[in-house]
Amino acid sequence: MRVNVYGSELSAAVAAAALSSVGHQVDWYPHPEVPWQHLEHAEWLLREPGLKSQIDAGCRSGLLRLTDTPTREDVEIHWLALAPDQRESAEAYVADIPAAQSSPLVIVNNSTFPVGHTERLEALLGHTGQAAVALPDMLEEGRAWETFTRPARWLLGSEDRQATAQVRELLRAFNRRQDVFQLMPRRAAELAKLAIIGMLATRISYMNELAGLADSLDVDVEHVRLGMGADSRIGFEYLYPGCGFGGPSFSRDLMRLADVQHASGRESLLLEHVLDINEQKKETLFRKFWHHFHGQLFERRVAIWGAAFKPGTTRIDQAPVLTLIDALLAQGVNVSIHDPEALPALRELYEQHPRVRFCDDDFYAACEEADALMLVTEWKCYWNPNWRRLSELMTTPLILDGRNIYDPDYVASRGLIYRGIGRRADPPNA
Repeated sequence: MRVNVYGSELSAAVAAAALSSVGHQVDWYPHPEVPWQHLEHAEWLLREPGLKSQIDAGCRSGLLRLTDTPTREDVEIHWLALAPDQRESAEAYVADIPAAQSSPLVIVNNSTFPVGHTERLEALLGHTGQAAVALPDMLEEGRAWETFTRPARWLLGSEDRQATAQVRELLRAFNRRQDVFQLMPRRAAELAKLAIIGMLATRISYMNELAGLADSLDVDVEHVRLGMGADSRIGFEYLYPGCGFGGPSFSRDLMRLADVQHASGRESLLLEHVLDINEQKKETLFRKFWHHFHGQLFERRVAIWGAAFKPGTTRIDQAPVLTLIDALLAQGVNVSIHDPEALPALRELYEQHPRVRFCDDDFYAACEEADALMLVTEWKCYWNPNWRRLSELMTTPLILDGRNIYDPDYVASRGLIYRGIGRRADPPNA
């Protein structure tokens, strides 16, 4: 098929590369605010596993063409993958289509726009045989290529039989193991995407609430988690307490769901509470640090392992580390930070701050003379540290585990002080 991809989001880059890789002729038109000259150097694009090489391979094959003007003629699919604040751009793009083409085509709305916006896009077409379907972006940053080419599901919102068949054919190469399409009305697909994010955030925040309760009752929340997850009605997915979630897509989709509820006149006290809990949890490691030193924090030193909002990405958008760093600096704490991928983004914010030190290569260097080590992002390189070396490097061997990846009893047996999220252990003879 002849496909136009419009947008500069991760979802646009993946769609352009993946569709061209299976034989479709793809023209990719990045949004003018972020043209290819800027996009090709973006850290998130370069660090997304395999993506840049797939884009390059598509360009070499001639099946993927980057363009600074949209192709209008003889296009069968227009794939829109735009940021939520680019709705007007989407409407202007679609409004120009009828004048250039009268043959059948399908608009695939892969953007996170308000519920009902796919219908609005179709209304701008005006021609019989030209339809718009909703195909919400379900990519996972850090494994975007895999989640597109080996999808667990597609939420396909379509009420047009021909458009449904066209989209199925477009994505047939990625739908061979089993039928992963969940066909539903367009508004249902748009709301289902937001509802999924809301449910995942609710599970995380609920576990964080339970972790706080477990702390106050002197209960290890890990036992509670295992008991809950063993119940088949609950399961283990997204049942891990931590120091808060972030990320550009997750956070803005939650806000989009809140906006949808507000616009409908149905305020959600639950969702507001979920968001409040998450913001509070971003300070939980700071509060544990404060409590351990009874508020005497000025001129102390903290090592932070992990800055990205999750492993496998360079992004720090709404990441817990930002709230944590600001809280520490406000108390006159010196901060040493290591992250395998996200330091360039963090440098843009804190490069000039005299109390912030970046450790590019050796994550142990961040721990020299530290009064605490805060584990914020659970990169695999942090899972099995040399505990003896940490004990020797640190002034106070306090481990604040924001992701509960360490065994409290084992860490304590090595002579360090462990505090997790709803988990704790004291060193021998303490």
